[in-house]
Amino acid sequence: MSATAAGALFVASLVIAVALLHRPLGDHLYRVYTSARHNAAERGLYRLLGVRADTEQSWPVYARGLLAFSVISVLAVYGLQRLQDRLPLSAGMPPVTGHIAWNTAVSFVTNTNWQSYSGESTMGHLTQMAALAVQNFVSAAVGMAVAIALVRGFARSRSGAIGNFWVDLVRGTVRVLLPIAFIGALVLVAGGVIQNLSGTHEVGTLAGGTQAITGGPVASQEVIKLLGTNGGGFYNANSAHPFENPATWTNWFELLLILAIPFALPRTFGRMVGQVRQGHAILAVMGVLALASVLLTNAFELGGHATVPRAVGAAMEGKEVRFGVSDSATFGAVTTLTSTGAVNSFHDSYTPFGGMMTMANMMLGEIAPGGVGAGLYGMLVLAVITVFVAGLMVGRTPEYLGKKIGPRQIKLASLYFLTTPALVLIGTAFAMGSPEQRASMLNSGPHGLSEVLYAFTSAANNNGSAFAGLTVNTPWYDVALGLCMVFGRFLPIILVLALAGSLARQAPVPEGAGTLPTHRPQFVGLVVGVTVVLVALTFLPALALGPIAEGLS
Repeated sequence: MSATAAGALFVASLVIAVALLHRPLGDHLYRVYTSARHNAAERGLYRLLGVRADTEQSWPVYARGLLAFSVISVLAVYGLQRLQDRLPLSAGMPPVTGHIAWNTAVSFVTNTNWQSYSGESTMGHLTQMAALAVQNFVSAAVGMAVAIALVRGFARSRSGAIGNFWVDLVRGTVRVLLPIAFIGALVLVAGGVIQNLSGTHEVGTLAGGTQAITGGPVASQEVIKLLGTNGGGFYNANSAHPFENPATWTNWFELLLILAIPFALPRTFGRMVGQVRQGHAILAVMGVLALASVLLTNAFELGGHATVPRAVGAAMEGKEVRFGVSDSATFGAVTTLTSTGAVNSFHDSYTPFGGMMTMANMMLGEIAPGGVGAGLYGMLVLAVITVFVAGLMVGRTPEYLGKKIGPRQIKLASLYFLTTPALVLIGTAFAMGSPEQRASMLNSGPHGLSEVLYAFTSAANNNGSAFAGLTVNTPWYDVALGLCMVFGRFLPIILVLALAGSLARQAPVPEGAGTLPTHRPQFVGLVVGVTVVLVALTFLPALALGPIAEGLS
């Protein structure tokens, strides 16, 4: 079988598996977030937190709870890193330096999991488990909670409440992420991913002076980071390391974990608003954009659009031989489409246009299907913008799911869309304008710009992957990228919750002859077109100076 045929089979089987999971998992999520009953474990957590589980919240109260939880989480993760040498299970690791601890704390709390350090030689076992692995769960649960709050805004009328943040957080963790992670970890252990807990790291010197460091709860952390579509990893090589991703089938299974929840949430959305076909439309938009990205990334990498790949017949630099070009390109496309950040190949070594696709995936806003929860609420915001554009075309007040899209709604949606591009472009401009920060680039010229542009795109969109040729473990980059992660996560969340509150207060508007049908293929095409045009208008000049210039040179 040729490499191209094997790659096509890999993608096709993955699409089929995701399609089979879409309905049962989406229905399970619907039951989780609409059930009136609390199980025993949840009631215990509510008592511990002092939460009145049957009381719903307005959007400002919901947002305050979310922000308070996130601030406490940042402080806890920061403290565990700074004090890890004085705590049990430190594995002999010294305390993490202040700027790296700050960057890591906000990175994992914002569901970015950007790492400016080598995990196996920086973090002790307790820090890996109690700080980083815990945030892999709860930061993903926060994203799902915000998505469900926005869906409630569309589903409810004349209501000031959008749910209870603490209930949504606990249910997402206890009923969704923990059970699937337990099963997924068993599968990965069966596939050869190690799972142990040694008191100290075993360090040995290999040929060439390379240190091999083993030990630690790798399997559980691997499945948690993938299920929550987080980046990060126990080992610096991430999912290219054989202890994290041993074989082709584990590579496939990890992608299934990444895609399962984001592609199931449109089903949940459709059921909650009482129109399953609306969920199908959102799913179709996600699917079209995702499939186009995977195919283009494969085409650019298999085509080898550069001098050396053409000479040797394949773009294998930075790729694992056990995965090959196609499976690596598919992994890179999926993880940048989903705010995952896990990598099984070196994105900095991709062909110019292949590397551009990984950046473009993030620049879309990671809505195809995006992060856990974040992809759905990002896509719904784009749907709101689309119906507004369509309303302008026909001279009619735009409506979506029976809710009028007025000045307040479109302002919130527009600010949501503009937040991350502003962070990306301003951050890149500051870095490129400083000789000290340009010195961190491994390459000069267009590829050097691409390294910096990728870093700020990844941070602001809470992805976590990198063109790792850029040295970012410096105080300036740790602080700047950390700020991008914070603002790129929480400003959009506040805007989404405000939008949810404004929609929930509205009375439903009956459909009329001029109402735009939002469940048909025409609307799917319109959303895809609006998304691509908005991203192109925003980022094309920067891409033209980076990967496009490199690819055409």
